Amino acid sequence: MISILTSSLVGSHRVDGKRRPTFLLNDNGLQENMKKYWKRNSNVLVISASPEDWERNDSILFCQSEAFPMSGFDVNVFQMCDSRNETIIENLKDFDVLILAGGHVPTQNAFFSKLDLKKRLENFKGILISWSAGSMNCAEIVYAQPELEGEAVDENYQRFIPGLGITKYMIIPHFQKVKTDVVDGLRVIEDMAYPDSMGREFIALNDGSYIISENGIETLYGEAYRIKDGRQEQICRRGEALLL
Repeated sequence: MISILTSSLVGSHRVDGKRRPTFLLNDNGLQENMKKYWKRNSNVLVISASPEDWERNDSILFCQSEAFPMSGFDVNVFQMCDSRNETIIENLKDFDVLILAGGHVPTQNAFFSKLDLKKRLENFKGILISWSAGSMNCAEIVYAQPELEGEAVDENYQRFIPGLGITKYMIIPHFQKVKTDVVDGLRVIEDMAYPDSMGREFIALNDGSYIISENGIETLYGEAYRIKDGRQEQICRRGEALLL
């Protein structure tokens, strides 16, 4: 299995309050790298991060099913897995590409567990592409960074949860935005990520940056930062690649 873990895939933009299809991101050669592995007439399955939010899922499916062909990817079938058709995951072998959508990390993580996705991926031979929460949930141990009001101060909220084990790195996406975010009066990076990184390592990706994993070798593309033991350092720049 080839995995391409992105901070953002885009493929949509807002027009009059509604999501409309647009081209996929191509920062740091993203499209060219995806096309190296893409098969003609690919069957594509998207797994939702919000299995009960059918309206959002339909919007994602509509936009992504247009964005990929618009960006030069040959597609045969494009389907969505959410609470309406969970059993479609039993036919994972029939799909060439699996896309893990963005959304709320713990909600998606629970859905992955319900689908027994980690075990199913052991025999998946296609391409896995993810963005945002989907990429975060690919870690062995996921850093489910608080993002909703109440989560940062909830003593029962679990910041570290088991993931799919596709990458050993705990990913923080949308870093160009997250580094200024505040939740429950706490700065997401300085007041939460720094203390949480003691004895741990996070890889923070700007939108347009991504990690490709092939045969156990992980390569980082684009601007990214390492947060470890309460400190932050830039490890890769826009247009560059780094073997992790």
